[in-house]
Amino acid sequence: MPLRFHWRMLMGGEVSGPTRTAMNSRVETGLPDLEAQIRFCRSAEEGGIDSLLTDFGFSKPDPILLAAALGMATEKIKFIVAYRSGLLCPTIFVQQLNTLSALIDGRFSLNIVAGHSPQEQRYYGDYLSHDERYARTEELLSICHSLWKHNGEVSFSGKYYKLENARLNTPFVSRERSSPEIFIGGSSPDAQRLAINHGTCWMRIGDAPEKVRPQILPALKAGIEVGLRMAIIARPTREEAIDAAHSLIECLDVEAKDEEKEKEFVRNSDSVSVKAVYGLETEWLTPYLWTGAVRHIGGTAIALVGSPEEIASAIMEYREIGITQFIFSGWPKLDEMVYFGKEILPLIRRKEQVFSRAHSS
Repeated sequence: MPLRFHWRMLMGGEVSGPTRTAMNSRVETGLPDLEAQIRFCRSAEEGGIDSLLTDFGFSKPDPILLAAALGMATEKIKFIVAYRSGLLCPTIFVQQLNTLSALIDGRFSLNIVAGHSPQEQRYYGDYLSHDERYARTEELLSICHSLWKHNGEVSFSGKYYKLENARLNTPFVSRERSSPEIFIGGSSPDAQRLAINHGTCWMRIGDAPEKVRPQILPALKAGIEVGLRMAIIARPTREEAIDAAHSLIECLDVEAKDEEKEKEFVRNSDSVSVKAVYGLETEWLTPYLWTGAVRHIGGTAIALVGSPEEIASAIMEYREIGITQFIFSGWPKLDEMVYFGKEILPLIRRKEQVFSRAHSS
């Protein structure tokens, strides 16, 4: 199947890639900027991007409502709606998603994450531990799938949820599917197991291909797609790309207090992905995979850096080990996305044809 490329949605008020501290202190990032975001959506459509990720977090708009507004203003682009499990009753959760599908013709998938910060989870009244959140997600998705199957009323009695004769008159509406694709986010064994049991794609943080290969084999053998989240810094030459990466760090103007905030964030997180990525001590995991911005921006800032040809080749290395989807970002998001669509994506499509011929013969 062709590789699918998604991009992280522009946030309200966003111009470039801010640090976590700056992001959380800017009030405007919690509000949608529909005019700019609709333009971003249309640029994604023109550039061959499959879907746009609408993040979940206290500093951002609700992703379901945002996807509804943007979907009704566009025609082709799809959305990956991120949501943390357990914050809504399963029945109302499916009802909201089914309503969204009717409004935007099913143009969305679901990105379920268990949460990375116990402190932030408590903002939403959630006091469960990391492992308990995954156990609860198992129950949530079991109920969701039952409601989407339309096999009569749904009753469920588990540790976290109890439902009796639940039914919905609002169905999931799509020309292609009877339920949304489900991306399970996270790099832990719990996340992979959840993806195998209830998802269509395991979406994890990027790493070197030789390290990723053995970790994803169980999911691939179970018939589950695997995708990576990372960033791209692409320029006409490798030298220009590396200069741009270094300039990014300089432009962030990270002060000591910001670094302390990041250290505190990692200490307080119970996410396997967060701790693993922040524990990296090597700046270059491969000749093209750079970790320099991770400590300032976050785990998804691990980046492919290079010329269009180099990045296209690096992406095909992931294709060789079974990766089929990517959620990318860049700085600024719009400029990097447009450059990717014009200069890198055509190279990838040509390389895919060669790959297909080689593996079909």
